[in-house]
Amino acid sequence: MAKNIETVAKKLGATIVGTVPDYSAGAFGIAALANTLRERLEPSVGKRPGRPSNAAWSKRPKVPMAPETEERLKELSHLLSEGERRVSPMQVAALILEEATASYFQHATSSKRKRAG
Repeated sequence: MAKNIETVAKKLGATIVGTVPDYSAGAFGIAALANTLRERLEPSVGKRPGRPSNAAWSKRPKVPMAPETEERLKELSHLLSEGERRVSPMQVAALILEEATASYFQHATSSKRKRAG
């Protein structure tokens, strides 16, 4: 993949209209999500370590959602859990939310630079 996609697009006479999401419903998207969860979730220490978690997650907000969304998150968490390393539906939701908001600000920042230049 090109290091500067904007340069490639300009040379081809193309316009970038958006970004491709990191996670999709396909096998590669699920594999990428599982890999990210494996990298970010650390098992707790002690005699009876609990569910792995991300130390940076210090907030425990309640997020309203439709029952269908909750079911999808449950299904994803089952798909992404491995052996004794269980992933909760809310851990999946937190990771997807973090990635989505980060990509939004990256995209917004690059759009501002284009307009300013």
